[in-house]
Amino acid sequence: MPRERLQLQLGPALPEVPRLRARSLPPSPFRGVGKTTLIQKVTQALKSSGVPIDGFYTQEVREGGRRTGFDVVTLSGNRGPLSRVSPSSDSSASRREYRVGQYVVDLVSFEQLVLPMLRNVNHGGDTEKRICVIDEIGKMELFSQAFIQAVRQTLAGSGTVVLGTIPIPKGKPLDLVEEIRSRKDVKVFNVSKENRNSLLQDILAAVESCRK
Repeated sequence: MPRERLQLQLGPALPEVPRLRARSLPPSPFRGVGKTTLIQKVTQALKSSGVPIDGFYTQEVREGGRRTGFDVVTLSGNRGPLSRVSPSSDSSASRREYRVGQYVVDLVSFEQLVLPMLRNVNHGGDTEKRICVIDEIGKMELFSQAFIQAVRQTLAGSGTVVLGTIPIPKGKPLDLVEEIRSRKDVKVFNVSKENRNSLLQDILAAVESCRK
């Protein structure tokens, strides 16, 4: 019987929002509907129930009321930059950078934080299925080929339930996102400002079902 994965998709009330699926995956770098807060609530509930869980989420960085970038925060407490607003308008520098809109992606920082955690999840020896939170699988993260490979390996594993976020389709499709979206073992939750508070129990029930 095929295993299910969970994924969150944000939208469609706001322009660029992600999905949650039953292999467990959430939203993209365009925030606003509270998906990270929802992921944190799910994570806290699972931890308090003694469920083995690891992973990461992305969090806005603000200075003086202005968003200046995003950080990666692992569930073990490590934190580092994912992206920052670019101070440079030099076109030659821009060609050497990984950029999404006004943000320059710090690929080295991202990979140093996330890849060891994903390797640990994939090689864990737990007798019960563990949860891997991946928030998120979006344009910024997908500059990393090593991350793409690690996500595919995690989704293929039999001992892991993935709870992740992906973006709502808009513009040029992201290959890995569409690959995940089309999987038969993935369940998607559409997350909006209107339903984000009522989804918690539904997601926890879906996670529990995936672990059986």
